[in-house]
Amino acid sequence: MEANTRGTGRLPAAFLTPGSSSFMDFLGDHSPDLLPGKRVLPPVQGAFEAPHGTTIVAVTFPGGVVLAGDRRATMGNMIAQRDMEKVFPADEYSAVGIAGSAGLAVEMVKLFQLELEHFEKVEGAQLSLEGKANRLSTMIRGNLGMAMQGLAVVPLFAGFDVDRGTGRIFSYDVTGGRSEEQGYAGTGSGSIFARGAMKKLYHEDLTEEQAITLVVQALYDAADDDSATGGPDIARRIYPLVTVITEDGFRRLADEESSAVARSIVDRRLEQPDGPRAALL
Repeated sequence: MEANTRGTGRLPAAFLTPGSSSFMDFLGDHSPDLLPGKRVLPPVQGAFEAPHGTTIVAVTFPGGVVLAGDRRATMGNMIAQRDMEKVFPADEYSAVGIAGSAGLAVEMVKLFQLELEHFEKVEGAQLSLEGKANRLSTMIRGNLGMAMQGLAVVPLFAGFDVDRGTGRIFSYDVTGGRSEEQGYAGTGSGSIFARGAMKKLYHEDLTEEQAITLVVQALYDAADDDSATGGPDIARRIYPLVTVITEDGFRRLADEESSAVARSIVDRRLEQPDGPRAALL
């Protein structure tokens, strides 16, 4: 993108030329080097470690969806950060939880937020939830080169579908492959344990409060078996980040709310360390 050197105060021609409503397309045409996936990494000798985000979970309930994440970031066998934020609003009715290379993931989320905002301003309407999920899929696919060099980003996308009046969850692989999940989903290093917990505790008629408790229970179980996932840290007052998306929009639980849920679960685990039991039949 060429700078305007005449000092007239006018924007460069690129900003005034009609084109796609996609900010990604605009950036790809005029400054492709600014896209995360287009950058060339310098040669590296030996092992390369970068902070990684870990476990993200989501659960639907009648009227919406809950998206939550633990707070730990790891770098190899070290804890890189204890209070990382991994769940972000994408727009008014959707959110993204990130797992994988932390720096690239946060940058991708910011670009995704800008992509949705740009589309809304140009078209005068929001993308459908399906359209948002597809745009995120394209962005992940554009990062495939980085992923093959060890800098993968594997988010979880959730939102309230205003057309269907229900919460929906989408998961991805490193190639940008997209799958819609039914009921619950997880991504990140502890997701296998979190999904096991959700599989036994989930039912279709959860209330919002029960869905919130379920995701915190699942994150607790993930932290119990996965060293890269951080559980509730009572001493440091660090608790899972929990968000709720309904027809009223995106809402992040205040620290007081999330701490109350986490503390009640920790108290119950003192009596029953392995958590609640599901019925055999």
